[in-house]
Amino acid sequence: MVDLRSQYAHIKAEIDAGIQEVIDSAAFIKGPKVKSFQEHLEAYTGAKHVIPVGNGTDALQIALMGLGLKPGDEVITPTFTFIATAEVVALLGLTPVVVDVNWETMNMDVEAVRRAITPRTKAIVPVHLFGQCADMEALMALAEEHQLYVVEDACQAIGARYTFSNGETKQAGTIGHIGCTSFFPSKNLGCYGDGGAIFTNDDTLADRMQAIANHGCHVRYHHDEVGVNSRLDSIQAAILDAKLPHLDAYTAARQRAAAYYDKAFANNEKLLIPGRDPHSTHVFHQYTLRVVGADRDQVREGLAERGIPAMIYYPVPLHQQKAYLDPRYKDGDFPVAERLAACVLSLPMHTELDEEQLAFITSSVLELINI
Repeated sequence: MVDLRSQYAHIKAEIDAGIQEVIDSAAFIKGPKVKSFQEHLEAYTGAKHVIPVGNGTDALQIALMGLGLKPGDEVITPTFTFIATAEVVALLGLTPVVVDVNWETMNMDVEAVRRAITPRTKAIVPVHLFGQCADMEALMALAEEHQLYVVEDACQAIGARYTFSNGETKQAGTIGHIGCTSFFPSKNLGCYGDGGAIFTNDDTLADRMQAIANHGCHVRYHHDEVGVNSRLDSIQAAILDAKLPHLDAYTAARQRAAAYYDKAFANNEKLLIPGRDPHSTHVFHQYTLRVVGADRDQVREGLAERGIPAMIYYPVPLHQQKAYLDPRYKDGDFPVAERLAACVLSLPMHTELDEEQLAFITSSVLELINI
């Protein structure tokens, strides 16, 4: 699904030099490499503040903690997403409220969000699923209308750009009050372990979240509130700092692979290519087909027999997960998410795919759907 070994080979000298610099300095925690990466990521994204943290889940948790929400406050999130999005809501004693998604883009349905808002709603967490932004202009307008916070889960969409109706363009993660991303190795910008970051343009929120991530303190041994211990270590920061200048090229490589897939599958009635939001670029963290005229699981098994990995993201929507069962929801309440869970299939998508590999993958898929 991702070829990190080959990617590393192209930038081995840069990666190795960055790691060696950290080892030579012995500044393994909060060292200069972390500061360097933070500043470079601020310049790349246009975010006023970037707060490096331990992983993407921590980023989401610290973001919600930074908003000062209280137990029982409701947070709206899509039901078709990775579990971390709801997990942090529940961990903080907040109430996850899930909504359905759009069939084409697979992102949060704005009208479903509107219907889910109650007097207890305090925040919306749109997920930029698979690499393109949710309908952020509409969501921000809805949030402003109801005085709600917006926390972007941009863990799959770093580098994606959203264009507003007035022509203004912003990067994923920099549109809402807070944005979160992950540097898990398979992400578009990934380290060689765990890592994450928080984005905000709000000075007050940045100050508070920085403290929360550091055991709730600004001054050592003086703890103003309950916090956590979440930080990006210097070796991972060095790796990310070496890879960041290549991110746009990595995105372009993913987009070329996606264009090849699109062309191969465009006229096949059994396969639906990923829908595109007209306001957002797509950085293709995943290339996810909807298999509508064949047995999805059989296709996946056939690909595996040919040595081609394919994944199902995500086979069980949040409202059907045992840990998040809620009497408010029943099977059938979120028909689009449930249909997607039964038909999505993600193909290999990474920066090192070549035409020979793409030809083998696409021809195999086309053969298997006709069996």
